Amino acid sequence: MKKFIVYILIFGIIGLVFGYLFFGKIAGEYVQLKTIFSSSQNALESFGRGVAGLTKMKQNILILGGVGAVVGFVVAFLRKK
Repeated sequence: MKKFIVYILIFGIIGLVFGYLFFGKIAGEYVQLKTIFSSSQNALESFGRGVAGLTKMKQNILILGGVGAVVGFVVAFLRKK
């Protein structure tokens, strides 16, 4: 069980890193992680995030992290045999 958790965490983190490298740019510049993953304080800021594409960027990064975690589970399962 411990092996599964370690693989899931490692591959999940790798997925998040690749997600940031692929989707973390706006106008050729990487956006700070703090900006991407901080929560909106009010409706106007939330609207601004939507217009700037930060919401979609965050979603894509998290999806790639989830895919990495699933790959980690599959790798751990296949190595078990």
